[in-house]
Amino acid sequence: MVAYIVKRVLLMIPTLFGVMLITFAVTQFVPGGPVEKLLGEMQGIAGGGEVHSTPRAIYRGDSGLDSERLAHLEKLYGFDKPPLERFISMMGRYLVFDFGTSYYHQRSVAELVVSRMPVSMSLGLWSFIIVYAVCIPLGIKKAVADGSRFDLISSTVILVGYAIPGFVLGVLLVVLFGGGSFWSIFPLRGLVSDNFDELSPLMQVLDYLWHMVLPITSGAVGSLAVMTMLTKNSFLEEINKQYVLTARAKGLSEGKVLYKHVFRNGIIPIITGFPGYFIASFFTGSLLIETIFSLQGMGLLAYESVLNRDYPVVLGTLYFFTIIGLVSRLLSDLSYVIVDPRITFESIDG
Repeated sequence: MVAYIVKRVLLMIPTLFGVMLITFAVTQFVPGGPVEKLLGEMQGIAGGGEVHSTPRAIYRGDSGLDSERLAHLEKLYGFDKPPLERFISMMGRYLVFDFGTSYYHQRSVAELVVSRMPVSMSLGLWSFIIVYAVCIPLGIKKAVADGSRFDLISSTVILVGYAIPGFVLGVLLVVLFGGGSFWSIFPLRGLVSDNFDELSPLMQVLDYLWHMVLPITSGAVGSLAVMTMLTKNSFLEEINKQYVLTARAKGLSEGKVLYKHVFRNGIIPIITGFPGYFIASFFTGSLLIETIFSLQGMGLLAYESVLNRDYPVVLGTLYFFTIIGLVSRLLSDLSYVIVDPRITFESIDG
């Protein structure tokens, strides 16, 4: 096991380096970098006035932009050095998790990510709990009752839910329950109310959960269908195997057959995806869900970073999340062996 883990960790290094190199190279050819974007904003307000936000405060009035000022802007953003030198310098800082400062927000990238993480973690964690808590028992029940009226009705319901995009469902929920046109039941902005600090501990918990109902519902419905059908198909495949017929022939009850024999094998595809989905649920965000419900999470941060050519945020978060993705993939492979001892590391590696 140790040798396999070491080998996988060593393979992560060129993978991570390659991802960062390709992304960095792409950013060099994308038109409208941070300097060009700032120049465009300056030309757009050339009629006079003063730009108040940093780094736009470099420009004053309509005095023009000479080569010295342009060189100053390029130095400010670090574009006065060759691309290769900038990439090596960036990777050196990233090795110690120094992601630099955001061009747009003028804050540390690490600080910016930490400030947005509670929203994404809240959405991801609750969606994760709901999806697994509902889909596993529902999928097992559908497999046992395959072809029945319950199976048909539940499949229809979850497939309809899957067919509705999360943001469309979010808008529908806002219209119905957020005071859009019908009932004003759930709040629509932020994780907590404005008077959160004044509430008792119990009321704070209830207030937080009340704010989470609509966004979590919007984000979790699509995953419910996928996980439920995966669970059903996995258990249905096991139920139809020969060893189940043999167990029944020995006189074992359906409950023992299902939970003593079928469950152990049928749950493997579900459990092995557990680590990756669990980790990803903490660090991902949905742009449209966050926008609809006015939540400042990772999805909105990623969109703003690309839109504003905020390369430190784009590259810094990509580096961090690539590491998270590689580690979660390793944990998923290790979970195969933990769940099913018949699987060896040689078979996984092969």
